[in-house]
Amino acid sequence: MRSVGKNVSRREGPEKLTGRAVYLDDLDIPGCWHGVTVRSSVPHGRIKAVTFDPAFPWNEYVVVTAADIPGRNVVTLIEPDQPLLADGLVRHREEPIALIAHADRAKAYEALKHVTVEIETLPSALTIADSLAVKEKIYQNDNVFKSFLIRKGDVDAALASADVVVESEYRVPHQEQAYIENNAVAAWEEDGVLVVRGSLQCPYYVVKALKVLLGRDESKVRVIQTVTGGGFGGKEEYPSMIAGHAALLALKAKRPVKIVYDRHEDMAATTKRHPAIVRHRTGLTRDGRLVAQDVDVVMDGGAYATLSAVVLSRGTLHAAGAYECPNVRVRSRVVATHTPPNGAFRGFGAPQTLFAVELHWEKIADVLGIDSLALKRKNLFKLGSITATGQVLRESVGAEDCLDIVVRRSKYAQRRKEYDRWNADAKKPSWKGIGVSVCHHGAGFTGSGEVYLASRAGIALTRAGALVVLAASTEIGQGTNTMFAQVASDTLGVPFDWLQVETPDTHKVPDSGPTVASRTCMVVGGLVRRAALDLKAAFEREYGRVPRTPAELKKAAVALCGAKPARRFEVQYEKPAEVTWDDATYQGDAYGVYSYAAFAVELEIDRATAETKVLRVTTAQDIGKALHPLFAEGQIIGGCLQGLGWALLEEPVYNDGVMVNSQLTNYVIPTSLDAPPFDVTVVEKPYSRGPFGAKGVGELPMDVPAPAVAAAVKHATGRLIATIPLTPERILAALGAPAETPLA
Repeated sequence: MRSVGKNVSRREGPEKLTGRAVYLDDLDIPGCWHGVTVRSSVPHGRIKAVTFDPAFPWNEYVVVTAADIPGRNVVTLIEPDQPLLADGLVRHREEPIALIAHADRAKAYEALKHVTVEIETLPSALTIADSLAVKEKIYQNDNVFKSFLIRKGDVDAALASADVVVESEYRVPHQEQAYIENNAVAAWEEDGVLVVRGSLQCPYYVVKALKVLLGRDESKVRVIQTVTGGGFGGKEEYPSMIAGHAALLALKAKRPVKIVYDRHEDMAATTKRHPAIVRHRTGLTRDGRLVAQDVDVVMDGGAYATLSAVVLSRGTLHAAGAYECPNVRVRSRVVATHTPPNGAFRGFGAPQTLFAVELHWEKIADVLGIDSLALKRKNLFKLGSITATGQVLRESVGAEDCLDIVVRRSKYAQRRKEYDRWNADAKKPSWKGIGVSVCHHGAGFTGSGEVYLASRAGIALTRAGALVVLAASTEIGQGTNTMFAQVASDTLGVPFDWLQVETPDTHKVPDSGPTVASRTCMVVGGLVRRAALDLKAAFEREYGRVPRTPAELKKAAVALCGAKPARRFEVQYEKPAEVTWDDATYQGDAYGVYSYAAFAVELEIDRATAETKVLRVTTAQDIGKALHPLFAEGQIIGGCLQGLGWALLEEPVYNDGVMVNSQLTNYVIPTSLDAPPFDVTVVEKPYSRGPFGAKGVGELPMDVPAPAVAAAVKHATGRLIATIPLTPERILAALGAPAETPLA
C-alpha cells in the first residue's frame, strides 16, 4: 500500500492553515443582499397580525412571508410537519415567521426592530413530563413522534426469578454542537437554475427540500458545499431550512442573497442533541451475570419531527450496551414539546442511552458488592455474542481488547487503591477518582437504512488524464477528501497525489448519502474502492495495464475516454448477503458491524468548591483499520473532549421554551486549555466489508466519556449522580444527600 495506514498530507490543510480557505461569508458575490429572520417570541401561539412600521423605508427592502412560497410550505425530511415559515400558528420560540433582505447587512438587522408580530399566546407543553401528560396536544393524540420495541426472551419471567433486581433512572440534557462556523447559505438564480452554496453536511437533503418548497424539478436546483467550519450533526438537516429562506429571498429580490447567522441566533434557533430520560430494571445472578434488562427510553424531540425517529432508533438499538443478555426489552419513545426542534448530533442518540447503561453498572456494583469492572468483563460482547436484536457478532469484535488495554495502560487497579488512600485523608484538599466505560457503536445507517439510501459514488477519468473521486460526502474537518484519495489511489496502485476529489456539487457528483452515522469511510469509502476496482479493470482491459507514469496516464485516458471528455465509473451500494433485518419486529442485523471503545478517566474534585479537573484520559478504540492514523487519533481526542464537555460543563438553560444562555460566554465548552493528557491506542480488528478493513470512528469517541466521568465522580465522592453535566453545583447538592441516593 502506498498511502493507506500512513499520515499523508491533509488535502485542504494548507488553505485552512494559511487563511486562504474561502468560507461562505468570505464569498464575494456581486450584487449580493443580506437576509435576516423575523422569529416567534412565544413557545405556542396564534399569529394575529404581522405589522410593518409605515414610517420605515420598506421600498428599499425585500420581505418574504409564507404567502410567497411557490410550492409547499414544508421542510421536507422524514415527516412533512415543519413549515419553512410559520403561517397562522407558532409551535416554538424562535420559529421563523418572515424574512427580510437588504443590500446592507446592518440595515437588514435594523429592519427587524420595525416589525411587530401580534401573537395570541396559547398554553404550552415545555417538558417531557408535560408532553407525556398531554398537557397540550402537539402531535396526534399522544404527542409521540415515534416509538420502538425490542424484545428478546421473556423479560418478566427472568426478572421474577432473578437473584437481584436493580433499578434506577438517568437523565441527559441538550447539547449544542458549537461548530466554529455558524450556519451560512447563499442563493441566486443562474440561467433558470437556483444555485445554493452553503456550509452544510448533506447537499442532496437540501435539493430534496427545495424541490418541494419551490415546486421545481431537481435539474433546476443545484447545491454546492462551501468550505465548512465543522458540523457535528448540526449541519445535517438544518441547512434545508436556511437554504429555503435564502432561496425565497433571492427569487423575490432577483439577486443573490446571503444569510449568515450570528452565534446567538445559531444557538437559540437551531437543533440540539435530544435530552433523554432512561430507566433501567436489571436482573442478575448473585455473581453478576446478566439475566434480564428492561429499559425505558424517552427523548424530547422538540416541536417538529425532524430526525427524531432515526435518532431514537439508534438510541434504542444501543440501549442494552455492549453486553450479552438472554432476556432484553427496550421500549422507547420520542415526544413533542413546544421547544425548538432537536436533531442530529455526533453519536445520534447512542450517547444518551449508553450513558445510562454504563453508569447503571455502578449502581449494580454497590448492590452486589462486586467491582463494576469485573461485572462488565463478565458480560461483555465477544465473538459469537448475540445482541438484543438477535444479531450474531461474527467478526471484528474488539470490546475485550479495548478494555484490557485501557485497564492496563491506565493502571486502573493501582490508581483505585491510591485514590482510596488519598480520599480517606480528610486533610487533603480534594477527592480523586477513576472511572471506566466500554461502549459499542454501529457503523452506517440502521437496519435497512443503507438499502433505502441506495448511495452512489464513483471515479471519473478525464481525457486530459485527471482522476477525480465523485461523491456528495462532505469534508467538514474530519479528513474525508484525504481519505477518499487514499482509498482510490491504493486500490488503483497509483500515487496518492494523482487523485483529485470533486467539490460536493449536486450537478456534478452522485448522491452518496448524508455525511453522518460514521458511514463516510466504511460505506462511501467502500463504494469509492469498488469504483476504483472497476477503473483498474478497465485500464488492464483497454490499455493493457494500470499507468505507471503521468505520461502513461494521459495515453491511457485517451484510450479509455475516446472522443468523450471524461468517463465515469459509478457504483451503487449493495447489501451484504449475510445481513438481514426486519423493520417490523426490529430483529436481525441492526448494523453490518460495530466499532468498540474503552475509556478511563482520572479526575480531581476540590473539596471546598467541587470544581472538577480531569487529570488524564486513557482510551483504546477498535475502528477496524486506521486509514490515516493521525486523523483517527484526532477524531478520537476531539470526540472524547466533546464528550467530556457534555459530562462536566455544558448545561443549556431553558426558560419559557428557549435556550437563554445562547452564547459562548455562559454556555461553557472545553477549550485546548481544558484538554487533559490523552493516551490513545487504536485497535485494528479488520472488517471484511470495509475498505482495507476500516469501520466507523467519527461518533464512537462521543459515547464513552460521560459514563466514565460519572463513575469517577462516584469513586471520588461516594455519590452516584445520575444526571449530567456534573457541575460543581450538582456535585455539592449530591454531597448534601444520603450516600445511597442516586441523584438527578
